[in-house]
Amino acid sequence: MIKIIADENTDQLLGAHCVGPSAADLVQQLLIAMEFGSSAEDLQMMVFGHPTLSEAVHEAALAVDGKAIHMANRKKR
Repeated sequence: MIKIIADENTDQLLGAHCVGPSAADLVQQLLIAMEFGSSAEDLQMMVFGHPTLSEAVHEAALAVDGKAIHMANRKKR
């Protein structure tokens, strides 16, 4: 499970939660993105290998804007 937290106005990544197998490997991708000031949209536009665990990072980035493909999207308030 991965959850990405992004600023509502700038879309800049503020933090993330990673839980499960290989979480330590997946969090590295998010740390690099945060270090370079990436936005959730930047991650959404990247290509992630299929089938891989790193696809969860892509899915979490899509969920920031309610565009997730493999899970229910939450309505923005």
